[in-house]
Amino acid sequence: MTTLVGQKAPVFKAGAVVKGGEIVSNFSLEQFIGKKYVVFFFYPKDFTFVCPTELHAFQEQLKDFEDRNCAVVACSTDTEESHWGWLQMDKKAGGIKGVTYPIVADTTKTISLSYGTLAGDYDVDDNGELIATGPMIAYRGLFLIDKQGVVRHALINDFPLGRNVDEALRMVDALQFFEENGEVCPANWSKGKEGMKADHKGVASYLAAH
Repeated sequence: MTTLVGQKAPVFKAGAVVKGGEIVSNFSLEQFIGKKYVVFFFYPKDFTFVCPTELHAFQEQLKDFEDRNCAVVACSTDTEESHWGWLQMDKKAGGIKGVTYPIVADTTKTISLSYGTLAGDYDVDDNGELIATGPMIAYRGLFLIDKQGVVRHALINDFPLGRNVDEALRMVDALQFFEENGEVCPANWSKGKEGMKADHKGVASYLAAH
């Protein structure tokens, strides 16, 4: 699959749990177009080990994203009822109680497939029987989508590798810095640091100063 970066984010409508416990149908990222940036991230499964640490980490920094006019939305291949049940469990028991951003239920696995995060595919074996070539759950994918609905950053981790929420926030800052100033962001750039003009003179002057 080719990268989604620079392309319109795949559209979908699916069930989801919002506001920490309200099940809705036909949830879509299209509601944010023209209004907000979106960090849309996939995780493998409810009621697991690494996954709750990520969901809580995003919740802990949710205000930082909101202050940047950026929505956070999670997604896995579990049902919305499974999401709801997990949201009722306390953190100490391995639950995600207290998470308030939307959690999408990709029960058909089509969202994970369209975003290139689905671990596995369907095939036919020697007996002509339909089989799955993997666990058919989502890798730890993360996509930064701008207000026009275009994917500007994508990252996909294997199951054992938890993500860095600070890095996701840094990418939001970098995109907004570029949009506001017309300057690009060099390696290890962070909010408050200088950018670079997107020309050879700008690169040379930046390197000379650092």
